Amino acid sequence: MPTLRLALCQVNPTVGDLAGNSGLVRDWTRRAADTGAQIVAFPEMMLTGYPVEDLVFRRSFVAASKAALERLAADLDADGLGALPVLVGYLDADGPPQVSGDAEPGRGARNAAALLHHGRIVATYFKHHLPNYGVFDEDRYFVSGDALSVVRVGGVDVALTICEDLWQAGGPFAVARQAGVGLVLCVNGSPYELNKDDVRLPLVRRRAAEAGAMIAYVNMVGGQDELVFEGDSMIVGADGTLLARAPQFVEHLLVHDVELPAAGEPAAPEQELADGMRVVRTEAGDIPPAPTGPAATGGIIAPVADEAEVWQALVLGLRDYVNKNRFPSVVLGLSGGIDSAVVAALAVDALGPDRVVGVSLPSQHSSEHSRDDAAELAKRTGLDYRVEPIQPMVDTFLANMSLSGVSVENLQARVRGVILMALSNQEGHLVLTTGNKSELAVGYSTLYGDSVGGFNPVKDVWKTLVWRLAKWRNADAARRGETPPIPENSIGKPPSAELSPGQLDSDTLPDYDVLDPILIGYVDGDLGRDGLVASGHDPAVVDRVLRMVDTAEYKRRQSAPGAKISMKAFGRDRRLPITNRWREDG
Repeated sequence: MPTLRLALCQVNPTVGDLAGNSGLVRDWTRRAADTGAQIVAFPEMMLTGYPVEDLVFRRSFVAASKAALERLAADLDADGLGALPVLVGYLDADGPPQVSGDAEPGRGARNAAALLHHGRIVATYFKHHLPNYGVFDEDRYFVSGDALSVVRVGGVDVALTICEDLWQAGGPFAVARQAGVGLVLCVNGSPYELNKDDVRLPLVRRRAAEAGAMIAYVNMVGGQDELVFEGDSMIVGADGTLLARAPQFVEHLLVHDVELPAAGEPAAPEQELADGMRVVRTEAGDIPPAPTGPAATGGIIAPVADEAEVWQALVLGLRDYVNKNRFPSVVLGLSGGIDSAVVAALAVDALGPDRVVGVSLPSQHSSEHSRDDAAELAKRTGLDYRVEPIQPMVDTFLANMSLSGVSVENLQARVRGVILMALSNQEGHLVLTTGNKSELAVGYSTLYGDSVGGFNPVKDVWKTLVWRLAKWRNADAARRGETPPIPENSIGKPPSAELSPGQLDSDTLPDYDVLDPILIGYVDGDLGRDGLVASGHDPAVVDRVLRMVDTAEYKRRQSAPGAKISMKAFGRDRRLPITNRWREDG
């Protein structure tokens, strides 16, 4: 049986940076070549970054993607890497955009992958299954491909597929079995959500059984707006055996030697097979010789615990949002409470303390222990700590306006927002907001106050998970012999906005241990009132919570973006009308 040395490049592209992404391909192909690799694969839409969203409709961008692919093929050859077959995702089009007046049936923009070899594009594959759920809108952008590309590489028939092709039964993987391939290369832009890694391996095993072939799955890593890609690239044998698995949330070169069945007699260049798909066959030609010496073993990295996984996702999402958008630093309000403490710790982990400014914004209602907890966190993390009392500004407003009750509470929050935005304008920081998913769900925030900011690291984190993350982060620091970043007082004290005397969240909200399960069922699970009551929740509490969620949609629509970690994040996943009279209680 032939042996191929596979190199899966789990890398971090940036949307729209064609030159930078091409540079990544060249650099990592060189690294792969230095290991003796004989075929290299990069993620879905590697050249353009993913997802490109409505950039698909710009013909100039499509043309630039195609031109960049041609240049990349020539540059790899000029780099002395032409003999190494390189699979790269990119944006293609064989017709006008589907939204244009001159659109043609069956033609348009394509989510594509190309095999580059000896300075040429030797094979092209167009994604067949186009996801149109959750964060995906690919039916809006792309036209489905109807041909499976099979390339003979080093005496092995290799099929090319893209991401969603793996998640759907039938189609390319069923056709791969009929085509008798030995290896399926699947390039991916598969976004992270908690426990998705537990689903992915069984899925790859099912597709391996369906194709009767080994699968090499390469996923991108990095943050793109609300999405985080965690990598988790892997190689799975035709019998379902996990052969190699990359770590999560870091760039990684996974190199592994695989034994594959030799290709049979050359078949017709084009065949019509199942599901209306064709097989288009090409041959790559000479590739680098098989390396001598010990076999390359990629190793198997075990997934980490839930809290560690989420923390890494949030850190990566924040880091890439800040760095890819070229912000020099971030600023946030430090209240001494759990949410701002967790956001501050995430920011320091993501950017380093020199790029994080924490501002204590005490009012007359701010407790001494909260001020002390904010200062203690700053001391533990080493961030740039400042104190800006808001009471004189609040008093100036109240001297000129007659306000009372909730209006005064909201005024305090808005004064804090003005100060943070002023520091942002003056010093160039990105403002981080700190409201968790539970608060966003029930509208427990002040528009243009504590909701002000350009990015929210905990937007998709339920309050009960915020506490778990804080405890995990402190325990992890202690395990490594470091100072836990979050003061125990911030974790242990009852949550409060401290906008009025003696105020607690529990004055207006159910306890979070009661609230979060209802919200998870309603928001993430789309359960209605009856389903929630049948699950054991108190009907009166359910009615109260659902009213708060339904009437807060206008607030959520104006909230800052934040990294998605759940199956249904606010914004890209959960899309409901603001003007909406439907209520679950009828």
